[in-house]
Amino acid sequence: MHLIRTEPEANRHRFCRMDIVPGLFGDWGLVREWARVGRAGQLRIDWFDTEADAKDAGFALYMKKAKRGYE
Repeated sequence: MHLIRTEPEANRHRFCRMDIVPGLFGDWGLVREWARVGRAGQLRIDWFDTEADAKDAGFALYMKKAKRGYE
């Protein structure tokens, strides 16, 4: 999932990317990258026991970002 927030009047051009990935030991990761558009981003991986838990966390983060203006 790729989200972008653009506010030209505030010179704000940001993105957030999220992916669900399987781990080596049966766990699942929510990979997040965020930064200014055109820049190298920060990367974070949160690990979960099940794919459903990772998807729920991703959806919760998506809703939080949507409230802040990301599309």
